[in-house]
Amino acid sequence: MSSKLIAPILIAALIAWMIFVRVRRSFGCQRVQPRRTTVRIATLALFGVLLVLLTRGSVRTLAALLAGGGCGAALGYLGLRHTRFESTPEGRFYTPHSYIGLTVTVLFLARIVSDYLTLYHGALSAPAGQGPLALPPESPLTLAISAAFIAYYLTYYIGILRRSRQPAATAREPSQPKLR
Repeated sequence: MSSKLIAPILIAALIAWMIFVRVRRSFGCQRVQPRRTTVRIATLALFGVLLVLLTRGSVRTLAALLAGGGCGAALGYLGLRHTRFESTPEGRFYTPHSYIGLTVTVLFLARIVSDYLTLYHGALSAPAGQGPLALPPESPLTLAISAAFIAYYLTYYIGILRRSRQPAATAREPSQPKLR
């Protein structure tokens, strides 16, 4: 196997694993884990700040970030509105709306794979004197999708934490039909 292929294969395997984990979290009942959720929020906030710093003050890329971030936050709020919460003796649980989070994740990953393939094909055809993995200019579409992904999950996870800290709603007995 060529040494040029080892790094791309390892990166592709890592991306495939991330896709698997993210998709698995988009379906079914999930336990609310405040510590993990707080770490996710902090990590996403850090990536968001790095993304803003990456723009270096360009108005075009800042506009793309704002547009993507606004769309992501709106989708996060919509996803949170369609999430079911329940409290059991085993703990607090939530069931996410599968298709909203999955759509945002697939859109983000598709753009990452597209950019990766562009870099990879550029590395194969790079002249001998040029660095093989020279980054392309910042793509406003990539930045907008990345901002949407970050804003979606920031909004969603903050909402999960807030809802999980509220007192549990008590289950009411079904009311008996009135006899006339």
